[in-house]
Formats: sequence, C-alpha cells, structure tokens
Amino acid sequence: MKRRTFIQTAIASAATTAAVSCANRTTQVTNTSTQAAASGGDIKVGVLFSLTGGLAIIEKSLHDATLMAIDEINTAGGVGGAKLVPIVEDAASDPRTYQEKARKLLISDNVTTVFGCYTSASRKAVLPIFQQRKGLLYYPTYYEGNECSGNCIYTGAVPNQQQSNFVPWIVENLNAKRFFIVGSNYVYPREMSKVCQILLKENGGQVVADEYLPLGHTEWAPLVNRIRELKPDVVYSNVVGDSVIAFYREFRNQGLTAESLPICATVTSEIEVAAMGAEFAAGHYTSFPYFQAIQSPTNTEWVKRVKERFGQNAVTHHAMECSYWQVHIFKQAAEQAGDLDPMRIREATIGQTYDAPVGRVVIDDNAHAFLTPRIAQAQSDGQFRVVDEYPEPLEPLPYSAYGETSQSRFCLRDGLDQEKAKAVTGT
Repeated sequence: MKRRTFIQTAIASAATTAAVSCANRTTQVTNTSTQAAASGGDIKVGVLFSLTGGLAIIEKSLHDATLMAIDEINTAGGVGGAKLVPIVEDAASDPRTYQEKARKLLISDNVTTVFGCYTSASRKAVLPIFQQRKGLLYYPTYYEGNECSGNCIYTGAVPNQQQSNFVPWIVENLNAKRFFIVGSNYVYPREMSKVCQILLKENGGQVVADEYLPLGHTEWAPLVNRIRELKPDVVYSNVVGDSVIAFYREFRNQGLTAESLPICATVTSEIEVAAMGAEFAAGHYTSFPYFQAIQSPTNTEWVKRVKERFGQNAVTHHAMECSYWQVHIFKQAAEQAGDLDPMRIREATIGQTYDAPVGRVVIDDNAHAFLTPRIAQAQSDGQFRVVDEYPEPLEPLPYSAYGETSQSRFCLRDGLDQEKAKAVTGT
C-alpha cells in the first residue's frame, strides 16, 4: 500500500471510530464521571519527569506542558465532568529514582495513567513496573524504536520519522559523505547510529568514527580535537541532555563553525539552544517533526499561550509539544472508553486524532503516532528555519532498522509480535 493511501486509510479509520463512539458518548461520559465520583470525584494521574539533575534542563519543560494541558482540560469541564488531579514526582535524572517513583504512583497513589519519562533509560527502567501493575504510560519523547509495549503509548518520533529524510538530505544538500557520529553512551544514541549507518550505505556515505561519552559528560575537548584531526564532512550528533550545551560550546571554542563543519543533530532543539546561547548553534541542523517556527494558526496560538504562562523567554520544542497534546489524546480516549481501566484507555487511544501544534496527529495501531518529518537550521535568534519537510505525516515504523515495513509489521494492536521480532533482531 502506498504511503498516501495508507495515511488516508488510517485517518478514515480513526474518523469512523470517532463517529461510532459519538453515538455512545453520553453513556460513556456518564460512566467515566460515575467512576470518578466513586473515587472522590477526581481522576488522579501521574506526572513523572526530572525536575532536578542533569536532565532537568529538558524535562522541566515536559512537566510544564503536561500541567498546562491538564489545566486546560479541567477549565473546559474535565474528563466526562471529572477533574484531573496531577500527582507530581521528581525522578531526579536517575533511572532508579524513576523506578521508585513509578512504583509509588501505581501502588500507593493508585493513579489511572502516568505521563512521563524522557530518556530511553528511564522508560526502560519503569516499563517492567507498568507491566506488573497493569498501568499505562504515555511517553512523549522521540526514541530509538525497537519497542512495542502493551503498557505504553508512544507519541514522539521514531527513527524513520527523524532519519529517513535527514541522512539523504545531508548527503545531497550538504555534499557530506564522511560522517563522524557522536552520542551519549546509552541505548538511544547507539540505536540511532545504527539506523544512520544503514541509511548512509544506501546513500553512498561512510562513517569515519562512532564515538560515545557518558550521559551528562561535560569535558568535550579531547573528542572535539579528534573530530578536527579526522576532518569529516559532517558531525552527526546524538548527544543528549546538558552534554549538548558543553559539546556545542567546545566545538566553537576550538574554531569549528557551521560553515566549515556542520553539526546535524537528532536531539538538539530550541530548549538546548536557549541554554547554550544561540551563537553556538546558529547554522547547524536538526531533524524533528515539530519546531516552534512552524507557521500555522494552531501553533501560533499555542506558542502564545506558552509564553503567557511561562514567560516571554520560554521556547517550545518537540518533546514538550508531544507532552502537551498526549494529555488531550488521553482525555478523548478516557471519554470514549467510558472507563478508567488503563488497558481500556489504551485500546481507546488507538485511532485517536488531534489537531496539535505540529499538525494533525493520528495514533496508529502500533500505539505510535503519525508525524511529519522536518529538517531545520538554527538561526542567530535561537529559533529554527525549516528547510525541508515531508508533504504529509509519515507512518511510524519502530523496527525500521530491522526491515519493518507497512506490509510487514512487528508491532501489533496489543503489543509486539514476539516471534517476528526475535527472528529478525535475535533478541
């Protein structure tokens, strides 16, 4: 099935689901309200991000966007008339703390759903707890794929939505074939590197180095010096967190510029640029579905509300934007399900659509989102200028690195096809 036909079918299916559910909406909303009333009139949900530690520079904005959406929903009447009550926990940029807080939210607080996690390390740390306790996690971050948990809704980009356009574009438009890949040392950067290398082979490029430093690392001088010695055409960065700031600053301190050696990143967004200073990022490139610079009435209005709430210096970015609209998706799903059972909410989430700041999003059968890939260049004002974008949302294929296609899906409606994934990945 061609991509356009597939997307049209998915959107039509979602619309049909919505139409059918509309006929029963009054009963469903009443059921949700009744359940909430039985538990004290409120619906408790967990909000689990790092408000301290090295990742707080990013995760605080995800926390803020989540609470913003909750406030909007409550102001508009709640979920079936019941108010959402956020139970906020600080994971302190530590996977073990993430585990402790997730266990508390699911067992002690008995929340319906948790919105949270940023790194793949944190997501992988908490998912066994969600599986054991039959909880539901809405995860807003772009990630490496290779996962389809029956206890998670993935709203950020997967590798084919960040790299399928990015690597070929770099080779063709920047005339760059020799890639120096650098990343933080954990699963996301390593898996993104794997996908990059597959695409490089398809597009006539090569890897001159594939280097990793610990998450949170700030001493980049030796590695930047190695980049200078090898003289690649481009630096492909999968560096995460506050390490991004230190990396870009050291890059410029050693005399490397975007004109002489561009950094093309899968992580660096408006929030990191604001933290490092626009002059260190200007001219370099990033691939995300969402940028604050998207010109649409919905995004313009959302950015305005963000600045009114958090100050005129606040910036929006991809993971923050996903953190926002996934709460609205949850509201729609809970009302359609007419039930606060996490698995019924997950099932109702499949097929949901929402007009988000990024554009129309659709939750696919594999519990990931159709998103539109975009490439943008950082500007001197700290914002990005979109230089390339897909004409339509792209189907999420979490196992694209292992040959997953529209016709051969590894992810099923209720989780992963274990036999197919094991046969291909060996895991």
